[in-house]
Amino acid sequence: MKKKVLSILLAGTMVLSMTACGGNSGSDADTSADTAESTETAADTTEAADTAADTTEAADTASDSTASAGAIRLLNGKPEINDQLKELAELYKSETGNEVAIETIGGDTSAGDELKKMYQGDNMPDIFVIEANQAATWDGMLADLAGEEWTDKTGFELVDANMGTIGFPYTVEATALGYNADILSQCDVDPSSLTSPAAWKEACEKIDAKKDELGLTAVFAWCAEPTNLGWSSGTHVFGQYLDAGLKADDTKYIDMLNDGGTIDEARMKDFAEFVGMMNEYADKDHLLVDGTYDEQVAGFKDGKFAFITQGNWCVTSPDDVSFEVGFAPYAFEDGINTIIAGPPSYWVAYKDGNVDAAKAFFNWCAGSSAQDILVNKAGLVSPFDDCEFEATNPFYKSMKSYIDAGNYSGWHTMLKKDGLQNETCQVFADYAKGSIADADEFVSKISAVIKSYYAE
Repeated sequence: MKKKVLSILLAGTMVLSMTACGGNSGSDADTSADTAESTETAADTTEAADTAADTTEAADTASDSTASAGAIRLLNGKPEINDQLKELAELYKSETGNEVAIETIGGDTSAGDELKKMYQGDNMPDIFVIEANQAATWDGMLADLAGEEWTDKTGFELVDANMGTIGFPYTVEATALGYNADILSQCDVDPSSLTSPAAWKEACEKIDAKKDELGLTAVFAWCAEPTNLGWSSGTHVFGQYLDAGLKADDTKYIDMLNDGGTIDEARMKDFAEFVGMMNEYADKDHLLVDGTYDEQVAGFKDGKFAFITQGNWCVTSPDDVSFEVGFAPYAFEDGINTIIAGPPSYWVAYKDGNVDAAKAFFNWCAGSSAQDILVNKAGLVSPFDDCEFEATNPFYKSMKSYIDAGNYSGWHTMLKKDGLQNETCQVFADYAKGSIADADEFVSKISAVIKSYYAE
């Protein structure tokens, strides 16, 4: 994607990142103690040795890597690009003689939780992934990457007030409601018209009426299972409440949230009614309440659902699907016409790891050889101004149309209090199960949960 498109994507969000992530200013020793304490409350751990063993088993390559002892380790939180990252590592070795071992955490496992276990087990990788709001968790433990060559090629590096330039942006991502254009066409639904609750309701009724004829399982591939997919409902779907319909630099609702856990109840009710519609037209027999990420994505790719509650990461190659895909907005209020777009997470270098080797790897990743694999094979959208490759991701055309028109919102959900998603996802799950009766009760429950979490 060209610089004129990319350069403004997260202007507001990056400023917020610099502010929101700069709250901790203690010493390295104090920070380490704080992190260890948070680990004990956030992850189910026992003895450090047991934790290290569990972590080794969970990581894709930790137990069977053929990399030499001098290799740096990269913990990847995107299982859908595991094979491409391994190919990247092979190319890196052939071009530089240096090695990087890729360890992948599965789609049903939280990379953040796994990292906390790794920290307790003294098993930290050299490079790992964080979201902007997780920077404070690692205050004092991340390397400053300022002055590296790659920082001159992008405006999307993550900058922290205390630690400096800490985040390498390996991709730009978008999330909204992904759609199967073939299904919509056969049901006479124009995705560009889906900018109001009424339009969405009409579209769902049309598609549902043809469900058997088209061989659909349900209208929405929507999974509110909280244990393994809480990151999806509690971060990405919840993020639509925070940002849908807003310009990229509009921080109204994230500012309210971070001011003691305040929500706009009227907006939240509109959002809850939209989620209720998704519940109604989802696969209630299985996927909605106890499905997995792999089942959700596979069903969409197989043409069993018209919409999916994920982002461009769920379909990365033109070979993944036999139909055109695109994005439609979560239009829970009249006139909402935006998707969320920008870098949702970053690669960072562990300060006590092999920092020089990690820096060299980042510089190489910003170059042509690596970008060829990341863009053309992994289906990522490059954040680098001089990238010569246009994304092959099937969602790219739709992403670009929203971005070019200025119809995109920021990833402000990444700036909420870290860990909130582990609480709000249960409210989504209860709503899906019917334990929460309606939108009013959803608002009441989620408001109480958020207030309580911010009061801790």
